[in-house]
Amino acid sequence: MSSAPVSAGALAGVRVVEMGMWVAGPAAGGILADWGAEVIKIEALGGDPMRKLFAALSGSKESRCPPFDLYNRGKRSLAIDVNTPEGRQLLEDLLPTADVFLTNMRPQFLERVGLDPARLQARFPRMIYASLTAYGLEGPDRDAPGYDMAAFSGRSGLAERATPEGGQPPILPGGLGDNVSALSLVSGICAALFHRERSGQGQMISTSLLRTGIYSIGMDVSSRMGLGRAASPPPRTKPQNPLMNLYRAGDGKWFWLVGAESERHWPVITTALGVPQLMQDERFKTPRDRRRHATELVAALDAVLAGRSRADWADIFGAQDVWWAPVNSIDEVIGDPQAVAAGAFVCVPEAAGQYAPEQANSVATPVDFSATPAGPTGAPPAVSADADALLRSLGYDDARLQLLRDAKVLT
Repeated sequence: MSSAPVSAGALAGVRVVEMGMWVAGPAAGGILADWGAEVIKIEALGGDPMRKLFAALSGSKESRCPPFDLYNRGKRSLAIDVNTPEGRQLLEDLLPTADVFLTNMRPQFLERVGLDPARLQARFPRMIYASLTAYGLEGPDRDAPGYDMAAFSGRSGLAERATPEGGQPPILPGGLGDNVSALSLVSGICAALFHRERSGQGQMISTSLLRTGIYSIGMDVSSRMGLGRAASPPPRTKPQNPLMNLYRAGDGKWFWLVGAESERHWPVITTALGVPQLMQDERFKTPRDRRRHATELVAALDAVLAGRSRADWADIFGAQDVWWAPVNSIDEVIGDPQAVAAGAFVCVPEAAGQYAPEQANSVATPVDFSATPAGPTGAPPAVSADADALLRSLGYDDARLQLLRDAKVLT
């Protein structure tokens, strides 16, 4: 029996054959599965290495990897060796049933095993070929290995743009670039499927960690290209607008003031903070004055804000209509009633007793639909859990399945 129940989601009836590993490609497939597509995960014989990430990092025998579960819930799994002629033939038999072939494998590998875009597009002109790479499909580094911290964060310029003058580049959270790039690929897949509905024509779509990273800092890059300059990110103590800046409350917790419209928000903020004298200070009369004397104003606001806890300021800001937002820890995010109300967390159907039923235990994909359900349709599959059902549907009998297993072509 399939590990992925039939869904009536927006993409119900769409079959995706996903051949990828780690995060970016499987994350795109995971979103499509949450939206109702049937996603068949093609894995190596030993499974996607992401399954064992936590065990590899800790040296323990930890069998669970919640990030793997997030990106692979509701899929069907088929583990084959595509490096063998028999394995390639098996995949060739499956691909005619697919609407989408999704991969984040390197171009050189795909060409070697006969799964490159030119070959598959020629054979399956209605199929959407969706590629997610580190650096793109052309150029000298198209086959270079690249994870999100390398291609999305480092080479794109994003980390440098987030580095204050004289500081060190930040180490961004793991998977950030993978998730953003997965959303880019999913949007392209949906657009290509829409085009096919009108024209009957499939096509290739592609994105990369590098390309998505550059687009993510498009404000800075476009300013540099269009105006010949891009301002370096200022330090916290010398912002362009001190009313839109990071501050720390007396209990050590950080938050953002978001007084983007300086002239409008200045009297509201000074009233809420109980510092009307700052309104009369000649150094801070206008937005330009406040920018010119930003260091002094930040120091003055720091002194006031250190006098109360963030919770106290939250009450005051709420009553006075001050625009602000907390800088939450992960635990605070999980407990944030607004994040809960916004649908950020979901319950993945119970798998082998690992999860308590009816209790949120994972992260939701970030889009809701009013007319069609979206969300986890099943637990992440065990390695090759759906091999027999899938291959029997293609006409493979028990004897042939056993031969493939004996030859170590199929798990």
